[in-house]
Amino acid sequence: MTHPNQSTTATDATNPGVRWYTVDADEAGQRLDNFLLAQLKGVPKSMIYRIVRKGEVRINKKRCKPDQRLAAGDEIRIPPVRVAAKQSLPNPKLEKVAELEGCILYEDDIMLVVNKPSGTAVHGGSGLSFGLIEGLRALRPQAKFLELVHRLDRDTSGVLLVAKKRSALRALHEQLRDKQMEKIYLALVYGSWPGKIKSVDAPLQKNTLQSGERVVRVADTGKPSLTKFRVRERFPQSEINATLVEASPITGRTHQIRVHAQCVGHPIAGDTKYGIRGFDEQLQVLGLNRLFLHAQSLTIQHPKTGEPLRFEAPLDPNLQAVINKLRNS
Repeated sequence: MTHPNQSTTATDATNPGVRWYTVDADEAGQRLDNFLLAQLKGVPKSMIYRIVRKGEVRINKKRCKPDQRLAAGDEIRIPPVRVAAKQSLPNPKLEKVAELEGCILYEDDIMLVVNKPSGTAVHGGSGLSFGLIEGLRALRPQAKFLELVHRLDRDTSGVLLVAKKRSALRALHEQLRDKQMEKIYLALVYGSWPGKIKSVDAPLQKNTLQSGERVVRVADTGKPSLTKFRVRERFPQSEINATLVEASPITGRTHQIRVHAQCVGHPIAGDTKYGIRGFDEQLQVLGLNRLFLHAQSLTIQHPKTGEPLRFEAPLDPNLQAVINKLRNS
């Protein structure tokens, strides 16, 4: 059975592995190499360039270049490509895929919103065989396009946007660039957060240690980074000195909220990279077993209708239990 956009021709009848794909309006404008990477999952980029260079890929039966932009109605010849098993996308575990169904907060024809669990990477790679996007693709095999609009750290939970159409991805990326998305995170931080600290404006720079570990530091040579903070709740009755704060990142740098909280002396609970061991040990006694950073809400304009939408993800039971114990201790 062929995809609605796929067909075969008499020319390729003797080579049934060849596919012809008709580009629709939503796919127009992208580069040929990016299109092929999406179509030929797991195929190395070097192989993509090789089959294009050898003329095995054709656009409207003509030779083409990797950077050629596609137009609606273009017919693309896609040859069969053999990929070593280790390069193929892994088959996500069925139970993990099934669990993701219960994490979907919203879905329509152009996007879906997920409450990402802590401990799940947004995509596979770097030794991880399973990521949220791979799981969603297994959960929605009929969807020909599923791409992350933005990312969350592996240990961060909460609202995550996924586009089901390229046009939706472009529109949502535009909202991100124009700072039209409002993101609110909840974080439990060390100490009594000063009410006078309403924002942290500190440039951030990514560094890679000799071990290969990636860390982010405040540095004058880093990229401009701004996070707004607001105290949500204090726990004066608790022996553990902690504050629940809201964090709204205006820019979207790697580890931004975590490093901005650390640089003003109030690192996030359970942060093994930027946190305080003694503080984390106190909270482990209360049952905290993860980073206490949760993307609680996200406000956007619907890419198709322009309607303002706000999505909220409840705290997972572990985080809520820790808050309850701080209130009652």
